[in-house]
Amino acid sequence: MNLLIRCCAALLLTLSLPLAAAPAPMHAQFLPPDDLALRDAQPEQQQLLQVTEYSVVVGSQRQSSQQPIPVTSPLLIRLKGKSLNKGATISQVLVNFDGESKSLKKPLYDDKSKTLTLYYPQAQYRVIMDLLRNDTVYCQFLSYANGHIWADLHTGAVRPR
Repeated sequence: MNLLIRCCAALLLTLSLPLAAAPAPMHAQFLPPDDLALRDAQPEQQQLLQVTEYSVVVGSQRQSSQQPIPVTSPLLIRLKGKSLNKGATISQVLVNFDGESKSLKKPLYDDKSKTLTLYYPQAQYRVIMDLLRNDTVYCQFLSYANGHIWADLHTGAVRPR
């Protein structure tokens, strides 16, 4: 009987190995539908951060070497927190807001500085600030072998009040 239990346990362990070797991204439930099958394989890289603090930076810069002299006022939020998934190296997220471009730059993760840079339209600033003030916020970054990149800021599941 003892041998039968061991054999069954070994069989169950063997059958579960392929599933354990290729887990879905930790926060896959927050991804939109993949209508174009861009996420058909496991991500090559996943960075998942729970935001624990943030700061808002409103800058002003003037490039004096150009004529006419452009004056810009960049707006960004710096997020810091703790990594949640195994192998994650992320230490901060820079959320940049652009009010002028017709298209946004793609999300970029820099391994050297351990910084994820996100770009959102300026109209999203209030939405993101509301999330940061009222909920636990997570940031995830996924990159795939086919070149597809997904990055987001999301809350956990929240019950309506």
